[in-house]
Amino acid sequence: MSIAGPLANPYVVLTLTTLFWAANTIAGRLAIGNVSPMLLTATRWFIAFSLLAAFYPAVARRAPAMLRERPLYVTVMGIIGFTGFNAIYYIAAHYTYAINMGIMQATTPIFVILGSALVFREHITAGQIAGLAAGILGVLIVASTGRISVLTNLDFNRGDVMILVVSAIYAAYSLGLRFKPAEWGGLALFGAMALVAGLTSLPLLAAEMAMGRFFWPTAQGWGVIAFVAVFPSLLAQIGYIKGVAMVGAARAGFLFNAIPVFAAFMAVAILGEPFGWHHAVGLVLVLGGIAWAERHKGGG
Repeated sequence: MSIAGPLANPYVVLTLTTLFWAANTIAGRLAIGNVSPMLLTATRWFIAFSLLAAFYPAVARRAPAMLRERPLYVTVMGIIGFTGFNAIYYIAAHYTYAINMGIMQATTPIFVILGSALVFREHITAGQIAGLAAGILGVLIVASTGRISVLTNLDFNRGDVMILVVSAIYAAYSLGLRFKPAEWGGLALFGAMALVAGLTSLPLLAAEMAMGRFFWPTAQGWGVIAFVAVFPSLLAQIGYIKGVAMVGAARAGFLFNAIPVFAAFMAVAILGEPFGWHHAVGLVLVLGGIAWAERHKGGG
């Protein structure tokens, strides 16, 4: 069945996707002390797959077949895009602000552009290089909180560094979507990767238990689990897969620009986080740099 109305527009779908992902930064911070990171990672994907099976049973039944057809592709994509990304993301939330997480996560298009050049030999123009340089400068300003001593001593917040790592990981996932077989539907592919993510999260959950870091969720913790299972997991991931299919990884990645804006507003309004001058300058440089790079890309 085709989607009618505004949801047929890929940019509407991708904007909602970035809104849900921005809200994930808030959920990550609200999860602290209410649900352990690996339990949150594992349960979100099992619940997301269960919801998919409940509303689209035929699609969910297709997921195991995809695993049999392309086991390596589906497994790698599920691990890097879903399991690994979220496991590191929720740990990072313990060490940095949601505002920082949103701004750092907006660097994903930078990694997409660099990855496209390295893997697919796409030409990078001088304008793109200038835009990427501005974005990197913005990230350094945010990560250093505007202090030169942090840069000279390489004394960065570990949470900020971890978000940069997962941004690179998600860029690899975004580029990997190019290799999705044309006949595979986005919903079924999501189901297959969510199933992989749930299963591959179990060893991480076992390790969390072994290290004594596991605890049962509080009432707020269960609310966080429910939220991330529906919005950043099910709806956002399906929206992103559909968006990439319609406009390509580079243009879809450009919509990541909205993540730090949404995240900043929600972090201040919901969490009461401080918004410093380094956030403002970094945000302008990151968003402006990526916009400049997009405007000056090669190929018309």
